Amino acid sequence: MKDKNIYDYCEKHTTPESMVQAELNRITYLTQMNPRMLAGHLQGVFLRMISRMVRPHRILEIGTFTGYSAINLANGLASGGILHTIEINPEQEEIIRKYIGEAGFEDRIILHIGEALKIIPMMNEPWDLVYIDADKENYLNYYKMLIDRLHPGCFILADNTLWDGKVLLEKSKMDKETLGIAEFNEFVNRDDRVENIILPLRDGIMMIRKL
Repeated sequence: MKDKNIYDYCEKHTTPESMVQAELNRITYLTQMNPRMLAGHLQGVFLRMISRMVRPHRILEIGTFTGYSAINLANGLASGGILHTIEINPEQEEIIRKYIGEAGFEDRIILHIGEALKIIPMMNEPWDLVYIDADKENYLNYYKMLIDRLHPGCFILADNTLWDGKVLLEKSKMDKETLGIAEFNEFVNRDDRVENIILPLRDGIMMIRKL
């Protein structure tokens, strides 16, 4: 969403962040080198609403960053539900745990520190909702690793699927992250095991439903 006036209008007319989420948003922008990686208010509410519609028992998040999206997704968990989130950077652990605790989800969000490609095969969970927001060149690897293990009706949400519009470039001009996103988008769009849509929310979110 490139028009800042439209974006600001949308935020103004969207349910406000909680106090914890607003504080985490502020702290992320004060302390992190790439704060744009944060989902932010508008996308955070979107994730929360999707989770509340699905009422998942098990959520997998690939790419925690500072924990903002995990907190939003966890708000929709069914009774007894658990969210597993994977973060590769151990330096993020302190801030993640602090705000997960302040949001009251320390018993419902399980944090894994390490490489998702190594951690996911060790997890034997019946996922209801998956959120991918990690290293772009591995989006397709994550998808291929998970898709046959998901039950019909499971949703996958993949962030940054427009990648600042760079997915429109010729492939010869794409860097490895852009190419990773473009190949993921094309593969999913051809996959007859799912139905999918890209929403032009922020940097693009692809919604995928397993058939």
